[in-house]
Amino acid sequence: MTSIPKHFLCAVAAVGALIAPPAAADQLEQAFDRAFGGVQPRSAPIAAPTPSALPSHGLPAGFETRLANLANASMGRIGVAAVDLSSGHGISVMGDQPFPLASTGKVAIVATFLEGVDQGRFRLTDRFPMMMPVPSRKFSSATAPVRPGMMLSADELINLALTRSDNHATDALLAAMGGPQAVTRWLHHAGVSGIRIDRDIATLVRDDGKINPATTIDLRDSTTTQAMATLLAGLYQGQWLSPSSREVLLSAMRRCQTGVRRMKALLPEQAMIGHKTGTLANTSSDVGIIRNADGHTIAVAIYVTGQGSKPGREQRIATIARAIYEGYQADPATSLSMGGSH
Repeated sequence: MTSIPKHFLCAVAAVGALIAPPAAADQLEQAFDRAFGGVQPRSAPIAAPTPSALPSHGLPAGFETRLANLANASMGRIGVAAVDLSSGHGISVMGDQPFPLASTGKVAIVATFLEGVDQGRFRLTDRFPMMMPVPSRKFSSATAPVRPGMMLSADELINLALTRSDNHATDALLAAMGGPQAVTRWLHHAGVSGIRIDRDIATLVRDDGKINPATTIDLRDSTTTQAMATLLAGLYQGQWLSPSSREVLLSAMRRCQTGVRRMKALLPEQAMIGHKTGTLANTSSDVGIIRNADGHTIAVAIYVTGQGSKPGREQRIATIARAIYEGYQADPATSLSMGGSH
């Protein structure tokens, strides 16, 4: 099975963000930061990047320029990473800049739980309570209050988290594992850097909206597009999970019901996709595995901010995904079979 290079062959360059020292936080923010390890996450205004094309690495001529134009950041930051899982040919725009994880982080959360299944700490038939938010004011506590709800099996919770992006089901899995720090440990063990999960979903949603991701980087609950593409590639290739756990995760992603106007909106019917969406204030994302009609299997991560509206962000994701699909379909490298119906 072909492994993915640690660093993609970047066919598009981008100007990195200029990270300035954070302003002094008020007492509430300081208390909040102390609750998450005592390190204040850095936020910073950023300059709009100007992507430029580099020589293609086995990719069709003009592909890099087309992608750079589609990911233009004049209306808000856009990050893209894609890698062909057979040839290793990769492309990225602002691939090393952090973007809000939002619900795309549920892929890592479910993967962490499934490692626990592989180790015998959990079973898919184990039952856990949904974590239901209790109304509270924004930033009024380090973590948003929740209460136990309906009991569901782990298999049901995973299905809800990945196919419907259910926040209560996701927080049930997080609570069973001991919180976001369990996911951080798993990512570290897997060797995936550039992704961090600091808060449960209830807290992330309650406190959303303070920072504009189109103009400012908040490192909490963030990912780079290259890190997410690395995670997706490794999970697809079975690097960290047993074959049965891998199939639980990938099959749920294939059945994803959210984001119909995002990655799959402009893909042809013969394209096969397993994906996970994310949505927060002024940011939309979609990440997953796409197989072209000619058999190329591609790990794709697209994070979009700004663009004037949610429909504008979704349209940008759709057009970028289509460009990636067409670009890799033209790649002459030998393809890697999906190994099943996607």
